[in-house]
Amino acid sequence: MIRVGTYQVLKVNRKVEFGFYLDDGAEGILLPKRLAPKALKAGDEVRVFVYHDSDNRLIATTQEAKGSVGDIVKLTVVAVTRQGAFLDWGLMKDLFVPTSKQLGGMRVGAEYLVKIYLDEMTGRVAATEKIEALLSNDELTVKEMELVDLVAYRPTELGYSMIINNKHTGLLHNNEIFRELHPGDKMKGFIKTIRPDNKIDVVLGKPGFQKVEDESAKILRLLQEHDGYLPYHDKSDPQEIYDFFGMSKKAFKMTTGSLYKLRKIEFTKTGIRLLHQEE
Repeated sequence: MIRVGTYQVLKVNRKVEFGFYLDDGAEGILLPKRLAPKALKAGDEVRVFVYHDSDNRLIATTQEAKGSVGDIVKLTVVAVTRQGAFLDWGLMKDLFVPTSKQLGGMRVGAEYLVKIYLDEMTGRVAATEKIEALLSNDELTVKEMELVDLVAYRPTELGYSMIINNKHTGLLHNNEIFRELHPGDKMKGFIKTIRPDNKIDVVLGKPGFQKVEDESAKILRLLQEHDGYLPYHDKSDPQEIYDFFGMSKKAFKMTTGSLYKLRKIEFTKTGIRLLHQEE
C-alpha cells in the first residue's frame, strides 16, 4: 500500500524514456529520470518520497523532504495567495497551507511552525499552523526515562513548552535550559517526570549512566586535545561550562566525579587534569 507523504522503498517495474515506473500494485508511480540514481534499472528497489504533483498525479522523488506526514517542522513561506500559502519543504512542488489552517496570516520569507498532514478529502499532503488541537496528553504513549524527540514550541514563565514525538506536550524547566532555544528547534531528550494530571517534565540529552558515559568520553577527548588540562571546575560559571562542553554544570560535576572515582582525572585548584592518557 502506497503511503502518500512519506518515504518508502519501491521496486522498479519498467524503464521509459522520461524515467522509471515504480510498483504501486496498479499502473505504477513515475520517478522522473532526472531524479533517479544513475545505475537504476528494472527490478531494483529504490527509496523514494511519494506525493502529488501539480496535475494531482502521484509522483516519486529521491529529493529529501524537510518533513513527512505527522512531522512538526519550521518552514519558510515562498508564496501567498487568497487560497493559502506555499512553504518550501525541499521538493519541487511546494507545501500548501490553506488559509483556514493559518493562525493569523502568513507572509513571504517568514518561518512558521506547522504540522504536515494528509487531507482526508483530497488525499494530498498539506500543512496546518493550528498545532495545539493536534497535541494531547490524554492518552500518553511515553513513559518516564524514555528517550524522545523534542521540538521547541514556545517560551513560558517556567521554561519552554516542548512538543514530544509530534504527539504530546511537556515542559523543559528554566533550570534545565543551557542553550538558546527557538520555536522549531529539534533535539533529543527524555521524559523526566509524568505527573498525576499527565503533565510531563522533559530534560535534554540522555538519562542516567548512559548520559554519563557519553559525557565522560567527551571530557576525556577534550582533555587529550588540550594537553591533558582544562581550566574548568565546580566553581566555574554554568554558561562557560555549557559553551565549552555542551553540557549543564550539573552534568559536568556528575561526570567529572565519575572520572575522578575511576582515577582517570584529578582535580586541581584551577581545573581538571588527565591522569591516564588514553590509547
